[in-house]
Amino acid sequence: MNRPVLAFDMDGVLVDVTASYRAAIIETIRHFTGVTPTPESIQEWKNRGGYNNDWVLCHHYCRELGFEIPYETVVEYFNGIFFGRNNDGLISREWWVPRNGLLERLAARYRLAIFTGRNRRELDATLGRFVRGPLFDPTITSDDIDNGKPAPDGLLEIRRRTGAPIAAFLGDTVDDAASARAAGVPFIGVAAAGAPSRELLVEALREAGAVAVIENVNEVEEVLAR
Repeated sequence: MNRPVLAFDMDGVLVDVTASYRAAIIETIRHFTGVTPTPESIQEWKNRGGYNNDWVLCHHYCRELGFEIPYETVVEYFNGIFFGRNNDGLISREWWVPRNGLLERLAARYRLAIFTGRNRRELDATLGRFVRGPLFDPTITSDDIDNGKPAPDGLLEIRRRTGAPIAAFLGDTVDDAASARAAGVPFIGVAAAGAPSRELLVEALREAGAVAVIENVNEVEEVLAR
């Protein structure tokens, strides 16, 4: 019998993206509007749902401030500061959250998979820095499915490829929770200790159906043991 799958979101779960994606959102909006949004305001947008795509968030945030910027222009600027040259931009400021040995212990019991809103280029750039070997299989990105979060397509694709049940999906947004709910998969919320307006995030994740909310992925073994 196939081992059950443990599926992970990438950003805010496996990788701290405070200084990469979140910083790129703030700088992109500031660049086009002259307004520097607070981390709390960005989190509030995320908590609304429907803003798993950071390009879309930036575009709509600028529009709400009264600036009509072509979507493609927003994407180009965002990617420029995010990737830099040869991945030396904001993406280089990310750090890996799982402690040594955690994923190896989990892999003894589960098949590990990733379902992320990143595209393949973004995912491979970060996994290439932090992970040796095929620890995660499959890895589902926005390039692999027609509908991103909050749609369940990524989790359904993981189930299709592995032929195994998904024990849980770990994510840090209400869109992650909605995706899990639509796929009929238990959801474990992640709300980092230093997350902006953390209490509101915890409340939002619980209301979205999280069976548990943890501070970081290193606490997941305790939840799975219950």
